[in-house]
Amino acid sequence: MNNDKEHQFELLVREHKRTIYTVCYMFSHNKAEVDDLFQEILIRLWNGFDHYEGRSSARTWVYRVALNTAINQDKKERRRIETVPLTVDINPFEADDPKSQQVRKLHDLISQLELIDRSLVLLWLEGISYDEIGAIIGITPNNVGVRLARIKEKLISMSKKQ
Repeated sequence: MNNDKEHQFELLVREHKRTIYTVCYMFSHNKAEVDDLFQEILIRLWNGFDHYEGRSSARTWVYRVALNTAINQDKKERRRIETVPLTVDINPFEADDPKSQQVRKLHDLISQLELIDRSLVLLWLEGISYDEIGAIIGITPNNVGVRLARIKEKLISMSKKQ
């Protein structure tokens, strides 16, 4: 029975690996943070796997767990004393081509948003419907649209100040 659970979990992770990684990237500033958050999300998914009842789609459940984990992790990190990394590796966050620079600039602007707003942008960029975003975040689809419009205005304003 346990092997069946492990197999089902492995299939879930394979199917939603990109989703989990995207959440990790949006809430992290470097590869080490991405890796740590990815591992923490997998632990939370595994711990909650027995309790997933299928009332929402697996994708919605994975997003909810991933975003809640990322938000909680972010809150914990803000309370910690800042450290200096001791190793220097090649970092995909530091690519020099124009497209990477644009993506990095957008990432920098989005990372300045409040956690819930950052989550909304991530889900919208992933092409998720307002209905599903609302189900993941816990707000109405209409509220999703209103908040996204405000976030877009805020990002435009922030980009003009830079």
